Amino acid sequence: MRVGVPKEIKNHEYRVGLTPASVKELVAAGHELFVETGAGNGIDCPDAAYQRSGATILPTAGEVFSAAEMIVKVKEPQASEIALLEPRHLLFTYLHLAADKPQAEGLMKSGATCIAYETVTSRSGALPLLKPMSEVAGRMSVQVGAHYLEKEQGGRGVLLGGVPGVSPAKVAILGGGVSGVNAAQMAVGMRADVTIYDISNERLAELDMFFSSQIKTAYASRAAIANAVEEAELVIGAVLVPGAAAPKLVTRDMLKTMKRGSVLVDIAIDQGGCFETSRATTHDDPVFEVDGVIHYCVANMPGAVSRTSAFALNNATLPFALKLANLGAAEAMRQDSHLANGLNVSGGKIRHEAVAEALDLPFEAAA
Repeated sequence: MRVGVPKEIKNHEYRVGLTPASVKELVAAGHELFVETGAGNGIDCPDAAYQRSGATILPTAGEVFSAAEMIVKVKEPQASEIALLEPRHLLFTYLHLAADKPQAEGLMKSGATCIAYETVTSRSGALPLLKPMSEVAGRMSVQVGAHYLEKEQGGRGVLLGGVPGVSPAKVAILGGGVSGVNAAQMAVGMRADVTIYDISNERLAELDMFFSSQIKTAYASRAAIANAVEEAELVIGAVLVPGAAAPKLVTRDMLKTMKRGSVLVDIAIDQGGCFETSRATTHDDPVFEVDGVIHYCVANMPGAVSRTSAFALNNATLPFALKLANLGAAEAMRQDSHLANGLNVSGGKIRHEAVAEALDLPFEAAA
């Protein structure tokens, strides 16, 4: 198969769909690789590294799309990239369509087959291609939260871990999944006062065992969340419903009870965000303030630590990319029902039920 890797063009997105090591694996399997010039510069992998791995370097994204049958990316295609897609293309990338109807409609119009990393499943029902970036985003959420709590950043002027004689900041983490656990690990390491909220009592018991006395856990009732928001200096939104829009757990009225200079970090912003006041921001302009509360809602958080993120992502995506290239999309999904769960769009139709429901568009299962 002819596989193309364009340079990412979303704001401050430095990751790349395939690293040189991944390219080498695909070439060894008999596939042709086409990489846009400069695609790997953001992870310190120049064109020469891709050429040594067997790729052909092309000067523009248009030429990559023209040469390739399968396009491997990181972030959802931007409008100019959607315009390059054709029915013959297989697109393998993050899509997050539940919060992006224009993108969904553009992909439907293209006729391309679009498999989303974030809805591919594992045998246990986990999301293996979302996990590495959830780990990164969870750990980053505490770093950025601590930064924006600094007074010169407009924050409350609180050190996350406190010091002897002064209490640490209270951190409320909404969601006990991969992002939430990684956020908690970082916050505990910084000696913050951490509570994780979740709607699964079984998960809360697991977290209690995992962290022992290092954190507190609480059932995520509306009353408990309202109390958490009122007391915490840092609230991290880390909820996920696979393929669907994130639930709005923190309302505008709750926000008004927060301490001035407190910080919200919305990891779920790719899926629409879990705070009512959230709106997607960029690394250029990452925060905004509502009712004296700082909101950090960058939609591609892991792009800031691009080298770590790209290599972690490739560790997870390469086996699936190889399967798709070796067998073709139809046969690969026929043999692997978990990969088939990643199918979001094909033949001009929405093929993922949760995505269709979130966008109020017709759902039609793949044949």
